[in-house]
Amino acid sequence: MTPDRPRLVVLGLDGLPLSLAHRLAQGGTGGLAPRLPNLARLLPRASSIEAELPELSPVNWTSFFTAKGPGEHGVQGFTVLDPATYALRIASFDDVRCPTLFEQLGEKGLVSRIVNLPNMAPARPLRGMLIAGFVAPELARAVYPPFLLGPLAAAGYRVEGDTTRGATDPGHLLAELRRSLDARRAALNLLWPDLAWDLFVYVLTETDRLFHFLFHAVDHPGHPLHEACLGLLVEWDRVLGEFLDRYDALPGPKRLLALADHGFCELTQEVDLNRVLIEAGYLRLERPPRDEWDAGVIAPDSRAFALDPGRIYLHRASRYARGRVAEADCPALRQDIRQRLMDLTWHGQRVMNRVLDGRELYEGAQDAPDLLCVPEPGFDCKAKFDRATVFGHYGRTGMHRPEDAFFYDSEANSPEYSRPVQVRDVGTLVLDHFGIQNSTGGILL
Repeated sequence: MTPDRPRLVVLGLDGLPLSLAHRLAQGGTGGLAPRLPNLARLLPRASSIEAELPELSPVNWTSFFTAKGPGEHGVQGFTVLDPATYALRIASFDDVRCPTLFEQLGEKGLVSRIVNLPNMAPARPLRGMLIAGFVAPELARAVYPPFLLGPLAAAGYRVEGDTTRGATDPGHLLAELRRSLDARRAALNLLWPDLAWDLFVYVLTETDRLFHFLFHAVDHPGHPLHEACLGLLVEWDRVLGEFLDRYDALPGPKRLLALADHGFCELTQEVDLNRVLIEAGYLRLERPPRDEWDAGVIAPDSRAFALDPGRIYLHRASRYARGRVAEADCPALRQDIRQRLMDLTWHGQRVMNRVLDGRELYEGAQDAPDLLCVPEPGFDCKAKFDRATVFGHYGRTGMHRPEDAFFYDSEANSPEYSRPVQVRDVGTLVLDHFGIQNSTGGILL
């Protein structure tokens, strides 16, 4: 071990809002200690950053590990539509168009260890070790080097807990999240101890899963499931403490960054944008959809469609095999749809905060959405192909928000410190720490 090896440690706290972190970590009345003392250790220097848009985990964690925005790295949502066949698939690491932090560090001879970082599957070689996170269909395709598979399997490691029953079986959800926390512990025990690394990235995704299904219970002390949720968060806080204790024991020089990929708030209604487009006459389905993923139902005379969570695409003849919208008609059509969305209300409440021009947001990216919706807090944009109504509840009680994402830097009080604004800026901090310039490269397709 080299005492002066300048190590950087990154802790990912998926979906944790700064405001909620303060509420959760507060001490009780009568001088009681904080319920989450290890989270409380971070709060004195904590601040917030903005998520990239759309405020999804694969978009934002990819922005972190490339130090680029979605227009450059190419991951713009959970799904990718094939413009020739209209097949819809989950985005993956194969869609990333920029070099990662880990590749750039590896070129300098620096070693990375990575645990549970979303959108890094299928795993590929790097100078270091990787256990990729969500979405990884199987553990064998989530690890590098391959020899990690044996000890991880022996420890019962799981990439993701089973949350399919989260909406109807809170006990099952909480048990699954405890099992996934145990898996993160096992991975930390495997990859940390030899200290033969320069960068260590460790992501806990359990908060995001909990908040999607039980945010109302977490945030409201009077809810009957509040104490059960706090029990899970106490266990999460213990894992957090074990990690922070390991960091504290590191020889210097060292630095700790902690970040969330987006914020969270309580859900009022899900808002299906394809149903909005259908009812407004912009989207026509040529047959009944088989399921929510069946984008093949888009009829040739459709003028627009939506993809998750708030991406609107004009059905251009120049881009899509069955598209008929001419380029000359796009500006007026884009404005008409934008106005329709901005006028959308639910019980008198405005649904949309902003509807942005995707070409301006993702400047230079030819595959950018035409419009990107940013709803008001409480309204969660969806883009299914089989929903019969615009508004509805489907078992979730929490939703992502672009603002209020948790951020911490152990060097935040240093002179001339420049606080990051967006998630991509945290990736730039990593490169800066190791003296690597953030290139302006990237392939804009």
